[in-house]
Amino acid sequence: MIGYCFCGSFCTISKSLKILKSLAAEGNDILPVMSENVYTTDTRFGDAETLKKSVKEICGKDIVHTIVDAEPIGPTLNLDMLVIAPYTGNTLAKIAAGITDTSVTMAAKAQLRANRPVVIALATNDALSSNLKNIGTLLSRKNVYFVPLRQDDPEMKPSSLVCDFSQLKNTMMAAFAGRQIQPTFI
Repeated sequence: MIGYCFCGSFCTISKSLKILKSLAAEGNDILPVMSENVYTTDTRFGDAETLKKSVKEICGKDIVHTIVDAEPIGPTLNLDMLVIAPYTGNTLAKIAAGITDTSVTMAAKAQLRANRPVVIALATNDALSSNLKNIGTLLSRKNVYFVPLRQDDPEMKPSSLVCDFSQLKNTMMAAFAGRQIQPTFI
């Protein structure tokens, strides 16, 4: 089973949703996980209820959206892989620091504690500034794999990085084999 998490990079959720649909269409068993913010927040990119309905229909399962619901991941619910797409700078910093205060950070902690792969599809405006050290921390951790990253707007947002969502499945396959897809930065 694949755990598939959504964090609050709302402008990239539609890209992630396309990958989720493709994974489900291939017959993968998927457990959906949403941060509490994604689960409840309406934005100019879409409303929470529509997103929740789509994700539930795609996966055929209820969405894990609380710490309590995510806690069984690892000890009793063994996921083959956990994908976090999109993965925000906030979540990046928390996981690098060992902070577990959301459903997604709990799922990641449990997955890593069980020595199973976590795939990160980063999308954040502070990757090359305050979060650069956290990228380095997680790049050095066992069982953490990054979808290749690029600057999405070097002039207007010089510290921003976003993953290449078209490489998410390739990154997942490489993670199953225990290797980081290269190049990591494109």
